[in-house]
Amino acid sequence: MSEHIFHLVPAAEWRRGLDPYAPPTLDDEGFVHCSTVGQVARVADTLFAGRRDLILLEIDPTRLSAEVVWEDLYDLGEDFPHVYGPIARGAVVAATAYLPHADGRCSTPDR
Repeated sequence: MSEHIFHLVPAAEWRRGLDPYAPPTLDDEGFVHCSTVGQVARVADTLFAGRRDLILLEIDPTRLSAEVVWEDLYDLGEDFPHVYGPIARGAVVAATAYLPHADGRCSTPDR
């Protein structure tokens, strides 16, 4: 069984209801950026700090027709899942609001 992967999307973009879903990065970079459950908060802090209009998509990769490639394209020292094609809504098993903490961060700082 494959582990689910995750993608953050502005709520307005997701609510447009397009099927399949194809964010701008698919045209710009050739793939859809995704992450593991453990990477989501860091991605949110890096790319969407303080935003309160995000939806977290939980995606079952076995339901995708596009290839998922695990790679470290930015030399971060860890692989991220990239979907090389649009995401069919049928592959999305959950879509939930993703809100930051009161301080605007999603992750908890190291103590």
